[in-house]
Amino acid sequence: MKVLYPGSFDPLTFGHLDLIQRGSNLFGEVLIAVLENPLKKPTFSVERRLKQIREATSSIKGCSITSFTGLTVDCARANQVNMILRGLRAMSDFEYELQVAHTNRTLDSEFETIFLATETHHSFLSSSVVKEVARFGGETRHMVPEFISNDLRQIYKDL
Repeated sequence: MKVLYPGSFDPLTFGHLDLIQRGSNLFGEVLIAVLENPLKKPTFSVERRLKQIREATSSIKGCSITSFTGLTVDCARANQVNMILRGLRAMSDFEYELQVAHTNRTLDSEFETIFLATETHHSFLSSSVVKEVARFGGETRHMVPEFISNDLRQIYKDL
């Protein structure tokens, strides 16, 4: 069984990796779908994020990676997946993710959204927090894989 795990992954965090590993264990296959959102200015290009994710997930069985623009349900449909995996860190995540899950079901009633609670020690992590810490020269190796931490340091070194 395959599950779609969509997100911007800008950058990929240890929280994301935890969900990918657990999703792989539960469903056998996880298709990681990197969103290319034209309304946002990402830190890393889609190509760089795909490369980072490939490297970070190379030892996780059952992972594949794609990128997409537009609706998540369209990406899922194009990849013949009808389950969407989402992580929850706090109640505020639940309210937003529930709204998105309901919206997806109105677009196509065949889609189910599976929520996994983030491991407690990753519950503070978000890509935004990681970028803010990196922007001000803080240590991020406990938040993201070391090679991503190095990429962040390179991007923010001249600020």
